[in-house]
Amino acid sequence: MTTSRHAPTLHDVAETAGVSTATVSRCLNFPDKVAPATREKVTNAIADLGYSPNFGAKVMAAKRTNTIGAIIPTMDNAIFARGLQAFQEELRQHGYTMLVASTTYQPAIEEEQIRALVARGADALLLIGHARAPDIYDFLATQDVPALVTWAFDPRIDRPSVGFDNKAAMQRMAEEVLRLGHQRLAFISAPTEQNDRASARLAGIISAMAQHDIDPATLQTVETHYTIENGAASFAKLMAQKPHPTAVLCGNDVLAVGALRQAQAMQISVPDQVSIVGFDDIELAQITYPALSTVHVPHTEMGQNAARALVAVLRDGTPMASIELETYLVLRDTLGPAPKP
Repeated sequence: MTTSRHAPTLHDVAETAGVSTATVSRCLNFPDKVAPATREKVTNAIADLGYSPNFGAKVMAAKRTNTIGAIIPTMDNAIFARGLQAFQEELRQHGYTMLVASTTYQPAIEEEQIRALVARGADALLLIGHARAPDIYDFLATQDVPALVTWAFDPRIDRPSVGFDNKAAMQRMAEEVLRLGHQRLAFISAPTEQNDRASARLAGIISAMAQHDIDPATLQTVETHYTIENGAASFAKLMAQKPHPTAVLCGNDVLAVGALRQAQAMQISVPDQVSIVGFDDIELAQITYPALSTVHVPHTEMGQNAARALVAVLRDGTPMASIELETYLVLRDTLGPAPKP
């Protein structure tokens, strides 16, 4: 767990750059009015120190805005909606406001959003997954801004999180698929690079296959972005293979719904000819036909626990401890025995 460090001040930047505090302020507010050489010295000093102007602190003597930022990969679908709703409701009960930013799964944009929220006085941040550059965590520690990771739990990482074991959750689903006799498996996933949740779910499938003496190299994988349309296109691509898979596991329910829709368009019977399973158990999974088999993620519990942990560290200095939440399989109608040859 990171420890609090002295947050660099305007004076620190001025001293490092060898200029006055007034010059630093001018660089920040009116950069065009500062000589390029001086501006470069100030910019380098800001980068070296990890300084961020806290605009909220200017207007609050306690240097608190009672605002907590939540930075999520996407707002395009309902993957994060239930968890964020619970997070916001719990924060509100404690007098805090949530600000949400979206990264479209791009690390550079996420870093911009983190720095922007800190600059605007966010007291703490909720982040999705562990995978990001170490200097981002260093920046947050320097600014004394607590950050809590959600939607992931990894006991090997010494950083507070409230989430679940993505690998174990998907491995349990893959084991159920294999138990039903399926041997030709496919996986429709989000891009796994710099996405620890997606890569862990892939690792879970591979682990289950290896334990059942099925060569993981036979797993057909398509990586795409989380939309129904992409799920449909990926399913069509997989079913064009010979031999095609008898079970398609999807990285979330949105992709699975797209796959199911495409199966119906191709007049492929689910689960008689091919099984399709998802991950998340969002409301959409309950209203498909056939109803979608999936992994239930404790979104509400995760959001509530994350809010309580951040409020406790801000108000009482209570250290944040990692909390592992349980997932479970929801076996509905899209998973069945492997079709007979």
